Amino acid sequence: MNYPLIDAGVNLTSSQFDKDRAEMLSRAQLAGIDNMLLIGCCLQSSHDSLCFAEEFSYVCTAGIHPHDAKDAPIDFADQIRALTVHPEVVAIGECGLDFNRDFSPRDVQKTVLEQHLSLADELNMPVYLHEREAFDSMRSLLEKVSVKGVLHCFTGEREALEYYLEYGLSIGITGWLCDERRGEQLQKLLPLIPDDRLLLETDAPYLLPRSLKPKPKSRRNEPAFLHEVAKVAAELRGQSVEHVAKITSDNFNRLFTPIRSK
Repeated sequence: MNYPLIDAGVNLTSSQFDKDRAEMLSRAQLAGIDNMLLIGCCLQSSHDSLCFAEEFSYVCTAGIHPHDAKDAPIDFADQIRALTVHPEVVAIGECGLDFNRDFSPRDVQKTVLEQHLSLADELNMPVYLHEREAFDSMRSLLEKVSVKGVLHCFTGEREALEYYLEYGLSIGITGWLCDERRGEQLQKLLPLIPDDRLLLETDAPYLLPRSLKPKPKSRRNEPAFLHEVAKVAAELRGQSVEHVAKITSDNFNRLFTPIRSK
């Protein structure tokens, strides 16, 4: 039985969905995916995610991914702020630090992230954070502000998980969990995440769960496959899929309720 789920991270603007976006969303609906958070990774994709959120009745983020930080215009924070007047925009991001690929200079990544964090603090909105091999720098920047949000697609060490939880962040878990090799460490850490901090996401079209059977010929991930992540998470946590579905949906709705101040 497929219990209702919420996908806390979908890259719906990806060109991989251009040929069958509506059909893919229909499959998600039939699979019981009740809501999705559509991710903005640059100004254009943030705008496009908003358009899709309005069209399909989902919610979205607005921000600049660390890979794209080098291309951020001087006034990017003002442009993101302008998007947040729309109720569909419920978080600032995807923003963060990626020292694994270093597609943008590290000093630029830090500067751009600082502005995202400042904006989230100003607007009392959650942040949608990306961190790869940059925990020390991320911690230093988070210490300067007090924001709520989610550490998306967590794959880090125990020290990082414990810090993010102590800071107050929720933890996003993807199909990385379903990889018997790459996901081994995450599988061991998953039970440490409290019920009220866990979120599930596909990061579609990326991170197709390796344990999914049968796999699509395209090898493309999509929200309908979130049930595989929920199933594996439930097994590792010693919980029912129904319980995992409920707590993650409740956590999503609590974190991304559009409450603004200032």
